[in-house]
Amino acid sequence: MEDKIGIFICKAYGISEALDIDALCKVATDEYKVSFCKTIDSCEKPVLDSINEDIAREELNKVLIAGISPRCYTDDMFPQDVMVEKVALREHVVWCQPANDEDTQMLAEDYLRMYITKLQKMEPVEPFKSEEAIDKSILVVGGGITGLTAALEASKAGYKVHLVEKTNQLGGWLAKQHKSIPTKPPYRDLEDTGVDELIEEVKGNTQIKIYTSAVTSKITGAPGLFDVSIKSAKNGKPDSDVLHTFRVGSIVQASGWKPVEPRDTLPYGKVEDVIRNVELEEMVKNQDRITRPSDGKEVKSIAFIQCGGSRDKEHHSYCSSICCLTSLKQASYLRERDDDAKAYIFYEFMRTPGLYEDFYRKTQEDPGIFFTRGEVADVSRDDDGKLTVTAKNTMPGEQIQVKVDLVVLAAGMTPNSADGEAIRALEDARVAVTEGESDIQRDRAAETVERLKHHQGTEILNLEYRQGPDLNVLQNGFPDSHFICFPYESRRTGIYPAGSVRQPMDGIGGREDGTGAALKAIQCIEMTSRGEAVHPRAGDKSYPDFFLQNCTQCKRCTEECPFGVLNEDPKGTPEPWPTRCRRCGVCMGACPERIVNFKDYSVNIIASMIKAVEVPDEDEEKPRILALLCENDAFPALDLVGQHRMKYSPFIRIIPVRCLGSMNVAWVKDAISEGFDGVILIGCKYGDDYQCHFIKGSELADSRGENIREKLEQMQMENERVELHQLQISEYHKLPEIFNNFAELIEDIGMNPFKGM
Repeated sequence: MEDKIGIFICKAYGISEALDIDALCKVATDEYKVSFCKTIDSCEKPVLDSINEDIAREELNKVLIAGISPRCYTDDMFPQDVMVEKVALREHVVWCQPANDEDTQMLAEDYLRMYITKLQKMEPVEPFKSEEAIDKSILVVGGGITGLTAALEASKAGYKVHLVEKTNQLGGWLAKQHKSIPTKPPYRDLEDTGVDELIEEVKGNTQIKIYTSAVTSKITGAPGLFDVSIKSAKNGKPDSDVLHTFRVGSIVQASGWKPVEPRDTLPYGKVEDVIRNVELEEMVKNQDRITRPSDGKEVKSIAFIQCGGSRDKEHHSYCSSICCLTSLKQASYLRERDDDAKAYIFYEFMRTPGLYEDFYRKTQEDPGIFFTRGEVADVSRDDDGKLTVTAKNTMPGEQIQVKVDLVVLAAGMTPNSADGEAIRALEDARVAVTEGESDIQRDRAAETVERLKHHQGTEILNLEYRQGPDLNVLQNGFPDSHFICFPYESRRTGIYPAGSVRQPMDGIGGREDGTGAALKAIQCIEMTSRGEAVHPRAGDKSYPDFFLQNCTQCKRCTEECPFGVLNEDPKGTPEPWPTRCRRCGVCMGACPERIVNFKDYSVNIIASMIKAVEVPDEDEEKPRILALLCENDAFPALDLVGQHRMKYSPFIRIIPVRCLGSMNVAWVKDAISEGFDGVILIGCKYGDDYQCHFIKGSELADSRGENIREKLEQMQMENERVELHQLQISEYHKLPEIFNNFAELIEDIGMNPFKGM
């Protein structure tokens, strides 16, 4: 189809008072020969309706609106078959530059040139259509409270569910509990868990197929096309050939949690009457009396030791948030069964968030429950069989000793997860031990095997992904995701961790998380069936094209993709799974041969936008600086800069990129070759507390810095002409300083000698 471009230039919001609108129109009509260019009095309704009327009447298929921020529009404001780009003349020019100034006018005209060029280079986007039918059923791994809830909620929404539980019964840890902490007003009385009713409801649902004593032995494919094999299990491990195979569209991993092992200073496993809270819970559920494991005598006193293995940097650093409430609950068990019994709770910090504080107050009012703030230094057995608990650093400032029948350690929650990357590294190292090319390689591989051998046999999902058989995890074993913005998302598209495998939580949180994950799984299926991306570019219909004829098998795209989109054939050629793709463009940035592109976002499109800028001659002393900004944080921060009327150098020309990881080194070279005096790259924060929506984008851009420096050296240019910064949207106020400081640096270095060549 022949391009028919229409340009709409807004005169409102002070734009016509600050800029020469006629000159802007001439850029479109005279320089770019655009046949339809019109000024508009607003960028809001009813003017938007008139724009759509013009689009229909003039049969426009590409439209540029030069007015307000792209973030002020929604996709449904314009016809779906029309490509629409927006230039924020208000926020990015008028509000941050002096009015009626030559440099301000040049900035606005350059933005028009850049985006008209982008429209010219863009091709119509066609959503990916799988040759195979997209399956709309859901796999739920784990039959605890979260998995049961996810399965039930998905089935109520009309989706078939396969529920796989490794043990012989449903319910998880909640099924082993005697009572639950209060969940409704007045938040003072213990409640039934409700898990039995939930199990019966799930069992009676014809949309849910249940597999107990079973595990997933292999999962291949991608969203909409996951092929699942399951085996029967004994003690949570596969013990047979494949029992069932089926296809699903998405997966919820609700594999739950395990108790934290107590720290070495507490004699768990050494003194028989020192147990964990999970063991006391099962005892209360299954026995009429609370008894000592050592001799079966009835317990008259218990010492509860909080943070039995948690909040210790040397052992288990984080708080599980539920342990304090569990100890309050279990102290109540003891008192309900024996009015003369005594419960002693030793704590450093007591956490009972929200309305749970009312339950805490009730236990404080109980004359048989005693609270001591201090650090437990020792637990020892006396000759009479009792245990002596010694606490130091107490509130009175003195050492306290208490004799009790039983000691219960508040064991925190650690995720029942598997580290996919570590397992893959272990597998690779085992191969290298025998097949390494040198003694040094073989020795290093042996060291890796020794360091990672504890990961053997921990697999849960058994994915067939290049990056490993399970989800990537953070340092404490929780699946890696963009926790702030997209908590259910993992680094494997279509697989959603939920419940205590995602973060420590109580039963209420587990139910809510199961519902949330079910909704995400459904969303993934529906978007995949329409050929659209899931978060963070939800609804994006583009996907990367690979011109594999020119592929050199360098493996950069397969290694750098954060989401496991690409596997490899035996020769090392990438094998894309399009429905796994998040459309970040990291593969495009990684490829040195420029063979990876999107129809509406490509190496050539951005390069053409760079070349569209009018670069003044050296003697005009008007530098030009290219700024590539991440569209998720840094680019939206520009709107806030404008709203606060903060000023910055008019010599900056800004192009948003999907992710800084999509930045191709060729763009830097192109900019310098075209006469730009410097390039500034601004992405999201990376590291352990990363903010990057695509996990590793900014980190990858930083790692490509060496290639950029090599390019600059080849061109005999200073390394200082390129800078990389990390920024989150709340730090918008730093942007003008970053821009202005870099502009001053460029002035000190001097103009680009390539200008005018």
